[in-house]
Amino acid sequence: MEILHNEVIDAIVKRRTVRDFSNEQITDDELFTVLTAAYWAPSGRNSQPCHVRVLQDAEALKRLNVDFKNLVGWGTPAYTRWDTNPVYHNAPTLIFIFAEGDSCMEAGLMAENIAVAAESLSIGSCIIGSLGALMNHDQGKIWKNNLDIDENYKFLIAIAIGCKSKTTPVKERNPFSDHFKIIKSLAI
Repeated sequence: MEILHNEVIDAIVKRRTVRDFSNEQITDDELFTVLTAAYWAPSGRNSQPCHVRVLQDAEALKRLNVDFKNLVGWGTPAYTRWDTNPVYHNAPTLIFIFAEGDSCMEAGLMAENIAVAAESLSIGSCIIGSLGALMNHDQGKIWKNNLDIDENYKFLIAIAIGCKSKTTPVKERNPFSDHFKIIKSLAI
């Protein structure tokens, strides 16, 4: 079999997690384009349960990192480079997805649309789940209030986006056949 190519497939295959962003902010048109891709993400029964907030305030992002580190610990192994690579990876834009109830599937679809749309515009992205430790904790109520989110809404995922400061190398993948099997006929 051979992969067929078009702009969408190429953006999906080319996309890499970026953890090294430049200080340059994305344009309002780029942000609106990425958010429009999120807006059109499918949801179960067209329930559209997700609420998105975008933070582009550098000082607030630094405070978010401090609050996060104060909660999870400054020596937490996954976050030991907090000073050079905070939880938001120094991205100038951080997108939060919240929902009433458990809408992980919808948030995942929305996050992937954001990441692929960003890549199609040559913008880097990093999908971040660990912020749930802060946002779904009692301390997260302050952040939710500041982001104009009902405190009963659950944080589901965040996506850091911004201009890439360098190319992210391709990580090795397990063989395709280890994870995918095509069954053309099944005797039941």
